[in-house]
Amino acid sequence: MSRRRKGHGCGITVLVLLFIFILAGGGLGVLFAKKYMPSNELADKSRVFGIKGGQVALILDNQVQEEKGIYEGGQVYLPVDWVNEHLNQRFYWDEGEKLLVYALPDSIVYADESTQGEKGPLFKVTQDGMYLSLGVVVNYTDIRTQAFATSQIKRVFIDTSWQPYDTAVLKKTGQVRVKGGVKSQIITEAAAGETVDVLETMEKWSRVRTSDGYIGYVENRKLEAGEQVAPVSTFEAPVYTSISMDGKVRLGFHQVTRPEGNNTLESYVSNARGMNVIVPTWFNVVSSDGTYTSLASRDYVDKAHDMGLKVWAMVENVSTEESVKNLNTKTLMSSTSTRIKLIEKLMNEADTYGFDGFNLDFESLKAEAGPHYVQFIREMSVACRNKGLVLSVDNYVPSSYTAFYNRREQGIVADYVIVMGYDEHYAGGEAGSVSSIPYVREGIENTLKEVPKEKVINAVPFYTRVWTVNEGKTSSKAYGISDARQWVEENQVELSWDKLLGQYYGETVSGSGQQYIWMEEEDSMKLKIDLIKEFDLAGVACWKLGFEPADIWDIVSEVK
Repeated sequence: MSRRRKGHGCGITVLVLLFIFILAGGGLGVLFAKKYMPSNELADKSRVFGIKGGQVALILDNQVQEEKGIYEGGQVYLPVDWVNEHLNQRFYWDEGEKLLVYALPDSIVYADESTQGEKGPLFKVTQDGMYLSLGVVVNYTDIRTQAFATSQIKRVFIDTSWQPYDTAVLKKTGQVRVKGGVKSQIITEAAAGETVDVLETMEKWSRVRTSDGYIGYVENRKLEAGEQVAPVSTFEAPVYTSISMDGKVRLGFHQVTRPEGNNTLESYVSNARGMNVIVPTWFNVVSSDGTYTSLASRDYVDKAHDMGLKVWAMVENVSTEESVKNLNTKTLMSSTSTRIKLIEKLMNEADTYGFDGFNLDFESLKAEAGPHYVQFIREMSVACRNKGLVLSVDNYVPSSYTAFYNRREQGIVADYVIVMGYDEHYAGGEAGSVSSIPYVREGIENTLKEVPKEKVINAVPFYTRVWTVNEGKTSSKAYGISDARQWVEENQVELSWDKLLGQYYGETVSGSGQQYIWMEEEDSMKLKIDLIKEFDLAGVACWKLGFEPADIWDIVSEVK
């Protein structure tokens, strides 16, 4: 009996153990399923695209944007600031006058809130800002678009690339997931035989874009290779023609501060052998309504032409106390009606005096004025192009602080972009070179990243500064090359060559304090001219006539 009881107990134990194993196996199965079985959870599409209400999601080059569009009257509208930043910077919105302005090479298009396109208004103004119709953006921009505006999840795809891309075909119906992984939420389902655009291929998953307008991930095992698609653009880009002089530009800036200053033309020209362009500082803009003073002279232009010189009249904002004190360049340039009037008046000046072009020299601008100044340049270029006038624009050496001058756009619409390769150290700052060779080289190299060499002119200084440091205070005085030589002689300053800076350096002690000079003369000028030749630039500009000895032009005229 005892043996039978023992055997019966063993059987119960086996059953218990078996039951435990079953339970354990079931638990493991649940854990396995929980960890490895695909999720059937559907994604919240509104959250995926970051939209709410009637907002339109913007997907640029397959990346969802923070900015949103709107849908109204059967049209998609895009925020103008976003369009300017990512698609086309030439849409100019005049908020004050409620005008949309677009400068083409030979004409300027204006539209107000009543202007209609094929499907409705060209733009909408809301409390959140101005929005451009998708249609008008497409009309002026080389992009591809696909809109799903009637869907509950409103979205528009915008592609800027025309490079070939790969497609794939679904072997069987499968889920497209928000992220790569079976536990990721499902954003849509792709049917067997459906073609998708392949955006990125990884080890087990591919990022794809479906025909119904969703981006997500599909397992590679469910895909087979499709065709490579090469999109073809039908966009006709505007052609910006430019005026180029025969040969290199050798330009001299002629500072004219009063009518009598025009009388120095002949003496300056006789000194400047090889000069072929002269820029008189004639038009000083003095107020935000576009008022300017003029020192223009027909006799001056006629004499210059007789001497074989082109005349590019300067328009500037810094030469008088009145302009510095009263002129707000943003206010001036941000008004479309003011720009129109100013440009019309300047074109009349060209007709009256017969000069050959304009030189724009707007300095000390704040970043907020940048887009408006660039629009002024665009519109000036249209007027100049239609009259056959040269448009040149003066620029600082490139820096992060002056990026808003938009040299790249200048290089498209203007004929010449002049780099002011001086004022490395300026009045009111620390003592140092006005124009060292490393500074000039860097200025040229960085400009050429944005402007073709055929349009780049490097400006060189015919002056230097004598710096005085006394009790921790630094001051300076500008000297022309000839006067600087005289100062060195009178003060018996011993000069030594600084190979790194490409200049002679000297210092002395006077009753005023410790004095320093970094000379501009023939040797330093030759190095600058050699750089212009090395980079095969369009020419050289010289600030300013009257500061130089005649023999310096033997070096400058090597630019040819």
